[in-house]
This record gives sequence, structure tokens and C-alpha cells, in this order.
Amino acid sequence: MSQFEDHYVNRSNWIRAAVLGANDGILSVSSIAVGVASATGKVEPIAIASLAGLVAGALSMAAGEYVSVSSQADIEEADIAREAKELQEMPELEERELAKIYVRRGLKPATAAEVARQLHEHDALAAHARDELGINEFTAARPLQAAGASALSFIIGGLFPLLLVFIFHPEDLYWAEYIFSIYFLALLGGISAKIGGSSIFKAISRVIIWGTITMGLSALIGTLVQV
Repeated sequence: MSQFEDHYVNRSNWIRAAVLGANDGILSVSSIAVGVASATGKVEPIAIASLAGLVAGALSMAAGEYVSVSSQADIEEADIAREAKELQEMPELEERELAKIYVRRGLKPATAAEVARQLHEHDALAAHARDELGINEFTAARPLQAAGASALSFIIGGLFPLLLVFIFHPEDLYWAEYIFSIYFLALLGGISAKIGGSSIFKAISRVIIWGTITMGLSALIGTLVQV
């Protein structure tokens, strides 16, 4: 038996990045394929546009996740550095501040003061990072992990609608992309909800509604600029 319980929140960082990437991969590539297929009946431009969307989308997801999560990591590092300086300059005041946090959470003042004292003796910075700043090993920003998970999941998700371009005739591609992509999105939504411990029905409903809207608008634009 594991020493610590494996809570769902412990998986939140990589689940969020992976689900976002796979969702975006399926929707982006299928929407491109549907939109271009609505404008032309030739396989070549559909395949080229879909492949370009797959590559560009994966790189964009990786870059976007890396930049945004790096910004979060920078903020966390700056807060921890400021907290470390305050602990050096005024440890007693910081200990009392930590005790007040525990009092607000329900401990009696004497108990809170004793807990704060013992935590300060053990690892004061870790205690303040966790209880004052809300930073711990599970929620800490990991830019490379987020970027890698997003890019890889985007590619995996986008490969499914890309393969459909080579299987179905352009005239049948609209419905093939829609049916298969909605199925993949629903499957992904159900799996992620199961892993995350949330409502499977709610997750599937969301992806079906937004997937239908996205591909429907792409098909409309392709039809309007038909060549």
C-alpha cells in the first residue's frame, strides 16, 4: 500500500495539458479538413492543409504552454525568494503569521502557535510556501512537462482526423470527419473525466456541443469560399 493517498488533484497538471492538447488536435485538424473539403473536391489540398495544421498546431501548443507555465513558474520562484528573505530578516514575525493562518483554519491559538513553531524548526520555507503561498509539489508549475504533454497529445489527437483524409472520398469526408471526431472527442472526454474523478456525462456533453459548433462553422466557411 502506498504511504500517501493518490488524490485526483495530484494529476491535474498533466491531465489538463494532455486533454487540452488532444482536444485541440482533434478539433483543429478535423475542422481544417472539413473546411477545405467544403471548398474543394481534391484530396491533395485537404491533406496538405491538414498536415500543416497538425505540425503548426503541435508546435503552437508546446510554445504556448511553455511560455504560460514558465510565467507561472517565475512568479512562484519570485514569491518563494521573497519569503526566504523575510524568514531570514524576521523569523519570529513570519512564525506568528503562519500561526494566524492555522487559527483561521480552525486550530486553537495555542495549538496553532505550537504547530507553527515545530514547522519552522523542521522546514520554515516549505511550510510558508505550502500554507501561505499555496505552492506544493503537486501544484508547482512544470513548463517542460506541460509543453511536452500538450504537443504529444495534440499530435496523437490530430492523427485520427488526418488519417480519415486518406480513407474517405472528399465528398464523404464531411460526415466521416464529424462522426469520427465527435466519437474521439466523446471518448477522450469520458476517459479524462474518469481519470479526474468528475462527471463523465458533463464532460462528453461539453465536447460534443463545442465540436459540433466548431466543425459546423468550418464547413460553412469552406462552402462560402468554394472553388
